Amino acid sequence: MLENRYEKQFWEQDEYVMGIDEAGRGPLCGPLVVACCILPINYSNEEINDSKQLTEKKREKLFSEIIHDAHHYEFRIVSPAEIDRLDIYHATKKAMDELSLSSSIHSVTLTDAMPLGRSDVIDIVKGDAKFVSIAAASILAKVLRDHIMKGYDVLYPQYGYAAHKGYGTKKHLEMMDKYGLNPLYRMSFHPCRERQLKLF
Repeated sequence: MLENRYEKQFWEQDEYVMGIDEAGRGPLCGPLVVACCILPINYSNEEINDSKQLTEKKREKLFSEIIHDAHHYEFRIVSPAEIDRLDIYHATKKAMDELSLSSSIHSVTLTDAMPLGRSDVIDIVKGDAKFVSIAAASILAKVLRDHIMKGYDVLYPQYGYAAHKGYGTKKHLEMMDKYGLNPLYRMSFHPCRERQLKLF
């Protein structure tokens, strides 16, 4: 059961809270997906938790429930090229900052351990396992990113994206060595940069 401490503090004053989280900081390829979510005041759904703690089937179910129930939700899809240009930390921060300003109805923004340097933003370590607003955003981001990677699996079936979602599994690294790197890869990430350098 999520504690919802910060949400309750503002909900008691009839103020809305935005949660923000991401999916895809660690993979070697594919986009970073960042999501925000503003839930109704005193919202309760005991099934919502950190997306990493849920099965794919449960995430899909909750995705539909969250987008139905939320007052506001929005995504930023950050390309591999943008990640390479800014680096993954600053690309994540930029997307979260933009989303935090995407609605005028909320009084405070909660992020999963990402400080944005504003007084109306609270960053919380492991926030996606503590607060329903962040957990909901984590589910939205994870499900959308998984769908994107399944789409890329159709375009590049030899890499197995539907299975590993772009993370650096042993099998994925083997496929990178066998087939090379396509435009989905983040060339600033060491395993990609290392393989690219071998070509020269």
